[in-house]
Amino acid sequence: MSHSTPSTTARERNKVLAAVVVGTTIEWYDFFIYAFMANLVFAALFFEPAGPGLGQIFSLLTIGISFLFRPLGAFLAGHYGDKLGRRPMLVITLLLMGGATTLVGALPTFDTIGVMAPVLLILLRILQGLSAGGEWGGAVLMAIEHAPANRRGLYGSFVQAGVPIGMLLATGILAAIRAIFPGDAFLEVGWRIPFFISIILVLVGFIVRRSVDESPVFQEIKETAQESSAPIALVFKKYGLVVLFAAMVFMANNATGYMTTGGYIQGLASRPVDGTPPGLGFDPVGVQLAAFAGSLSWLVFTFVAGWLSDRIGRKPLYLIGWLALAIGIVPLFVLVETGVAGVAWATIILGAGLGLTYGAQAAWYAESFPASVRYSGVSIAYAIGAVIGGAFAPTIAQALLQATGTTWAIVGYLLATVVISVIGTLLMKDRTGVPLSIEFEKSGKWDGWRRGDAYEELSTVDAEANARR
Repeated sequence: MSHSTPSTTARERNKVLAAVVVGTTIEWYDFFIYAFMANLVFAALFFEPAGPGLGQIFSLLTIGISFLFRPLGAFLAGHYGDKLGRRPMLVITLLLMGGATTLVGALPTFDTIGVMAPVLLILLRILQGLSAGGEWGGAVLMAIEHAPANRRGLYGSFVQAGVPIGMLLATGILAAIRAIFPGDAFLEVGWRIPFFISIILVLVGFIVRRSVDESPVFQEIKETAQESSAPIALVFKKYGLVVLFAAMVFMANNATGYMTTGGYIQGLASRPVDGTPPGLGFDPVGVQLAAFAGSLSWLVFTFVAGWLSDRIGRKPLYLIGWLALAIGIVPLFVLVETGVAGVAWATIILGAGLGLTYGAQAAWYAESFPASVRYSGVSIAYAIGAVIGGAFAPTIAQALLQATGTTWAIVGYLLATVVISVIGTLLMKDRTGVPLSIEFEKSGKWDGWRRGDAYEELSTVDAEANARR
């Protein structure tokens, strides 16, 4: 009897890939636009009474606050995703993120309503965190559970691609807005426009995500009445170490990625030399276009990583990726400080390491948890990794810079996160090719599976697929 993952048609798989890419791109566009504005204008608009330096710290802290609520979003989406289905959670999280983002654009500033302005800003940021915590797991499982067993890395990389594509969209739109609204005009009205654009994107994503079928693995779970009554409790009871190791694996990618996706480098490079806090004074539009180039590099290497992980396994690919990321971290700020061209080269080199340590994450996480608790497992591991990695990375970077006066302190911090992620990678099992079905979980073979077991199973899957064709 085959325990392979229930199959779907090529047409349905293509629809699913389109749905996860469009939806995840929109979610991360919303997230990045907020992060960019926190680095560029929120200190002056919402935290001005705190003073220049402290106001910037408070502004960056609002980026991290949302991460603290990601685990709650992951708990809720994971629980209901394992009980009600993957697709409903995808739609709900998309609408929640889009609504919160649009409302940020409509917020009055501190000059208008006083302390209620930062309070409302933080509340909306919390809603973004809840959404981001639940969205990723649903998108991952829709892609991976529809994928052929020997192409999960590639299919999962489409989910991961939503991050660099979302950043491409955010940086491109922000560059255009800054060109149309230069100087004070951007501070007065221009910053609101990217937030309002979100509502258009969300409507598109809603239509696309509503059109796809439920995951075949979840359909099998419902048909056999095998859903867990308390999936979250079971995750921590049986797979607590897997959650910990997976979170460690994500730490360095998230911390380093937030130097660009969190807008830290863009803010540092484009703020005036005599600004508060001071920056490098480079052309803001040029800096955004340089970050755009870095996003393209990240996108390309995300797909390379997904494709390559199907051939050499998840763990070997990640070890290569950590080396590439460390190579990108060391000269990061040396290059940034040389000018706009340096910002471009710094983010392009960094993008290679980020892509190689992100593209295969969806597949590796999905293959690390059995069907009945998979949504909870991947969502919680991802959310915890985001908290310990990217939550306060821009804030830590700014605090280190202000305390030491040198960006080498930031480099040391980022390299320390790489060491932690390498340890997590070495401790985590590589289950490339493991059957994802509920039948395989019930067979009792799940815990004993090793990567080397994949070849016989994948040969069976390929034979079955050829017979259907």
